[in-house]
Amino acid sequence: MASRSFPVSLARRAFASPRSPRVASRTIPLAARPLSSLWEAYRPAVRIAGQRRAFSATSRSRFADVDETFDPRQQERESDEVDVCIVGGGPAGLSAAIRLKQLANEAGNEDFRVLLLEKAGELGDHIVSGNVMEPSALNELLPDWNSEDNPNRFEHTTPAKVDKMRFLTKNGSIPLPKPPQMNNHGNYILSLNQLVKWLGERAEEVGVEIYPGFAASELLYDHEGVVKGVATNDLGISREGKPKDSFERGMEFHARVTLLGEGCHGSLAKQAIKKYDLRRDSQHQTYGLGIKEIWEIQPEKFQSGLIAHSLGYPLPTDTYGGGWMYHFGDNLVSIGLVVGLDYPNPWLAPYGEFQKMKQHPFYREFLEGGKCISYGARTLIEGGFQSIPKCAFPGGALIGDTAGFVNLPKIKGTHTAMRSGMLAAEASWDALQGNQSGTVFLYDYEDKLRNSSIWTELKQVRNMRPSFHNPLGLYGGVLYSGLTAYLFRGKEPWTFKHGKPDHAATKTADQCKKIEYPKPDGKISFDILTSVSRSGTNHEEDQPVHLQVKDWDKHTQMEWPKYKGVENRFCPAGVYEYVEDESKDLGVRFQINAQNCVHCKTCDIKDPSQDINWSTPQGGEGPKYVLT
Repeated sequence: MASRSFPVSLARRAFASPRSPRVASRTIPLAARPLSSLWEAYRPAVRIAGQRRAFSATSRSRFADVDETFDPRQQERESDEVDVCIVGGGPAGLSAAIRLKQLANEAGNEDFRVLLLEKAGELGDHIVSGNVMEPSALNELLPDWNSEDNPNRFEHTTPAKVDKMRFLTKNGSIPLPKPPQMNNHGNYILSLNQLVKWLGERAEEVGVEIYPGFAASELLYDHEGVVKGVATNDLGISREGKPKDSFERGMEFHARVTLLGEGCHGSLAKQAIKKYDLRRDSQHQTYGLGIKEIWEIQPEKFQSGLIAHSLGYPLPTDTYGGGWMYHFGDNLVSIGLVVGLDYPNPWLAPYGEFQKMKQHPFYREFLEGGKCISYGARTLIEGGFQSIPKCAFPGGALIGDTAGFVNLPKIKGTHTAMRSGMLAAEASWDALQGNQSGTVFLYDYEDKLRNSSIWTELKQVRNMRPSFHNPLGLYGGVLYSGLTAYLFRGKEPWTFKHGKPDHAATKTADQCKKIEYPKPDGKISFDILTSVSRSGTNHEEDQPVHLQVKDWDKHTQMEWPKYKGVENRFCPAGVYEYVEDESKDLGVRFQINAQNCVHCKTCDIKDPSQDINWSTPQGGEGPKYVLT
């Protein structure tokens, strides 16, 4: 029987919400199959647990029955064939998608299919960033993005005007000179959440197919071990791992090229890095945890375009990190703290440090009388040049924060993420034009990276972050960073190595001083569950816990005696607890409140025993960030 197809747009109209990104009309080819099953491909789309899905040809057999041995993974998955599949709807993924369709449309190949999967219910829902954006990459991708003559211009920008750098003591602040790389002239303060939504609209205009609410959970390989696409996770699985009445098998998306733009510490990127040994020539990655709030402050305190950064208090001298405050929009302030996850003291709680920071006079004077309207948290890449892995693998590539292109001393990564996506797009397009059937390996992408401004930027500042691993801690790092910024300018012939991996840097509780955090006042500082409520986080409770720990009791035995509940403190969302339980040998029971998870990935990175694996929950779940 001849192959058939049906327009995605017809199915999608059944569940599109007013806030959902539009999906360009495309066709999904259906492989030849018996007439008795073809009708099911035309069944109306339905909304399940907030996801946008359509019933596939195996729908009739997807419901639980009395057979307790039923394994849902034995059910056949529906599949779709595209030219390029991009995982992640952040700046890197959307830039890659737009550039690919620009190239295809310019060549007259409008049937070239570029599909983008995003685990959030809507584009931008999981995006957290400062953000002061250097517009160089966006100027190249969409030259009229901020033009007054463009009716679809991105309107939510605040030009950077004033830079302040302070070293904070407990009650005072000392002005510091602004390093050259932190010059923000020509940059813009904005909400990356809003920018990503706008980029999604531009992507649809050029014909990119965007599938929000689809959580890619598995890399697919051909018989030679080449990545041939991804699969999304199953829906309707109970907490015990059994199929419910709403069970639906995930989908497979097959592609000649698969680009992974999942952001920091992506779950699929972890699989690819391990399988292809992509870190064989690089150092381990290092990370920071960024915790952020958006405030609406009193108009008389608002200073449009103000950019302030701080070092020192409240963090101890053996802990890397710093605070920020950006004034943007109409009386809005972005305020946050980044804590390097190689901090040694297990009693330290990044969330508690952030609450203390806001009480410092330097920040409190702006926040007092204002209102906190949004909260978010996310890990970020800090490893820089030394930690960049091989970025191309058989059948695909790593892009953006997934690969680690953040310029940490510059406190910027959006422009490098976007540029990496564009370079990967150009390499993918060229490779596919010259290779119609064989394995695609993006050698050209690796070459483009090394010849790009990304490489130049990161190499120049390569020694700043690892310089903080010295006997003087913070002070030694600041001193060396000043020398390399003003004198060496990255031309020093040496390259420092990073210290221990973040999880291995954690000392035992008995080696460190216990930290007692003040009770929140409910005006400037808040308890953690109040903050989580401002993130819009939601997960269906009856599903497998996506924070995977094989044996919770064994985890307790490994962690509690040494670290006395470090998971309670490194998590910025109250996910982990040790609850008193006299029936347990240690008198405590390890508990995971997965519904609270804001998808920051801190646990996967910082857990000393590396016993927690962050995996994707059902698509469309997690935080629903606003203005972050």
